[in-house]
Amino acid sequence: MKNKHSDINTIIITNRNLNQRIDNFLNSKFKKIPKSFIYKILRKGKIKVNKKRVKPLYKLKINDEISIISSYLYNEHKTISNIKKNKVAFLNKLILYEDDYIIVINKPSGVAVHGGSGLSFGVIEGLRSLRSNCSFLELVHRLDRSTSGLLLIAKKRSALKCLHEQLRNRFIKKDYLALVHGIWPSNLKIINAPLKKQISLYSSSRSMVYVDINGKPSETYFQVKEYFRSTTLLKVRPITGHTHQIRVHAMHAGYPILFDGRYGKNSLDNQIDLGLNRLFLHAHALTFLHPKTGVMTYLEAPLDTILIKCLTNLSLNKIKI
Repeated sequence: MKNKHSDINTIIITNRNLNQRIDNFLNSKFKKIPKSFIYKILRKGKIKVNKKRVKPLYKLKINDEISIISSYLYNEHKTISNIKKNKVAFLNKLILYEDDYIIVINKPSGVAVHGGSGLSFGVIEGLRSLRSNCSFLELVHRLDRSTSGLLLIAKKRSALKCLHEQLRNRFIKKDYLALVHGIWPSNLKIINAPLKKQISLYSSSRSMVYVDINGKPSETYFQVKEYFRSTTLLKVRPITGHTHQIRVHAMHAGYPILFDGRYGKNSLDNQIDLGLNRLFLHAHALTFLHPKTGVMTYLEAPLDTILIKCLTNLSLNKIKI
């Protein structure tokens, strides 16, 4: 139902959608609008239920009135899509692999995977802008904004379903390179510590994750690659895939990742002059079954110049243990 005196579209919830999450309801109803944009306008309060702002997890009740400003929903999204093309053209140069089913890019540190929390766009919105003829583009998994490396995107719904199933069954292997403070014990190979996320009262973008006995089971494998005078280069493989998992597990072990602004130690970072100004965590390798052919696929993402320079500087101080 559309209000004749405004641009507000009102939807009345019936028994058919009882207890459905509002984010899932909206994503199903407005399939041509990217999910990230739906979440963004929900957070901004541009979509209201019974004239009140609600969270994406809100479960619908019978006779709930959902109010949507139609022009904002479509025109604002169209505007964002148009203005960012010249800003996201660099993404084309980061593509390591692409076919009819998937795209794999080497995401830079500092670039978010999706818009929201003050960001007008991220990798997925940028790719949708650059691939306007592609009717389907969705993130298979996520990377922290400060983490660089391999990011997998599905170009077909069937591919997304297949890859998500592989994630659930732990068929997809993701290997990271992390540089941590201190001399990591060679016998410390597994950290199995439950994690719990705590949302900030002031900003969801500043949520923190803690080791908590009541948290979600979380497991990470660590392997020493090289020792330096006061740091260790690790190969890391998360078995579960929770928010900030590697960063929190490294901190929990007592060896925080260099230049981790959220879980690291500034006092330690300030003692090291390596030309580094970003988190040293890089999604280095990805192994998965191709969603169409079923062929085992292995991809690597090279380090950026900042991380290469850092390791070059450190190579002068290698040690053996």
